[in-house]
Amino acid sequence: MSDRLARAARAIAVDAGLLRRRREYRLLVAGQAISDLGSMITLVAIPVQTFRITHSSVAVGLLGVAEFVPILVLALVGGALADAFDRRRLVMLAEAGALVVVAGLVANSLLPEPRLGVLYVAAALIAACTAIRRPPLDALMPRLVEREELKAASALQWAVHNLAHMLGPALGGVLIATAGAAVTYTADLVTFAVSLAALAAMRTPPPPERQALGWHAIAEGLRYARSRQELVGTYVIDINAMFFGMPMALFPQLAEGYGGGAVVGLLYAAPSAGAVLATLSSGWSARVHRHGRAVVYAAVGWGVAIALFGLARSLPPALVCLVAAGGADAVSGIFRATIWNETIPDHLRGRLAGVEMISWSSGPLLGNAEAGFASKLVGLRPSVAAGGVLCVVGSVAIAAALPRLWAYDSRHGATAHPEIIEAM
Repeated sequence: MSDRLARAARAIAVDAGLLRRRREYRLLVAGQAISDLGSMITLVAIPVQTFRITHSSVAVGLLGVAEFVPILVLALVGGALADAFDRRRLVMLAEAGALVVVAGLVANSLLPEPRLGVLYVAAALIAACTAIRRPPLDALMPRLVEREELKAASALQWAVHNLAHMLGPALGGVLIATAGAAVTYTADLVTFAVSLAALAAMRTPPPPERQALGWHAIAEGLRYARSRQELVGTYVIDINAMFFGMPMALFPQLAEGYGGGAVVGLLYAAPSAGAVLATLSSGWSARVHRHGRAVVYAAVGWGVAIALFGLARSLPPALVCLVAAGGADAVSGIFRATIWNETIPDHLRGRLAGVEMISWSSGPLLGNAEAGFASKLVGLRPSVAAGGVLCVVGSVAIAAALPRLWAYDSRHGATAHPEIIEAM
């Protein structure tokens, strides 16, 4: 019996041996996990501080608009830079810029009356740094592993990323409730030093062959994305799910009904807890080849869980629903990332990572603004439940409208993965 259980556990467990086999991938994952931990602390601190100043979920939701604008403007630029310059150095420069912004948040929090405008400006600047950082970061990972390791690498990154997203908000909620905003932001500052040290220690492959900068280079990436319906489908289905089913702007207000400010960190952390559980047990995904269907099913699962969260009247069932939603989102993320990495040539990977960033960031950021206004119009809980239902309906409609997403099969739809590990 114990042998059968051990074999079953190995069959579903993520391939953690990849961290042992690939030094540069290990450094990348470790450094970014620490960076994400700090970012999540700040992710909680800014909206909580905003709600304390304004007592308005609409004001919290508008933080998403402030973040969306620089991402929309700069994500494609960051992608083009990632195809023209050293991707590791670009990530380091962007993290250094974010460090300066967080230092400004510390200073603002030490004022007798912190300025609300500073929070919006800081949110926008952090988003701008993220728009420059994420495309080269996402484009770098596939160069550090073999093609057959891509799915395991995506799952591991999701697991570690979401572990940070689980612990960071919980820690951030406790810190801002007990130690104040200045200490909370300072904790984020410390994580930057670890992340930058890990990036500095990496030996990455040579930069990609120099690509021309400018609109022509960006347009080339957009044309490629448009030519692959399965890629367009991954973008649209995620935007739909996050726009209608992203109630995080309401967490500070919902927390008041669940037990007070200290609870808000649990609400932010719960989806990431579900994502960690899903990714650590994602070994089964290696045997799934119809990735498009997996993405659609996962998006529907997210919508159902969010709708049930809107109906939950006490904290335990609310957390269970958010954990389930996070698990569905992680499954979607694993298969979306695998489709991207299997179908995008290396010389376009940075620019397509910029397109991907707009897709996975625009939904949550605009969705937070939508959630804030919807709660004002139809009520707090009804707006959450209705958003989950709209997510399900939209996911089904998108699958019907984009048949190549639904039909995508990794055994037939992937391009050859460039053999560049040996260049390191």
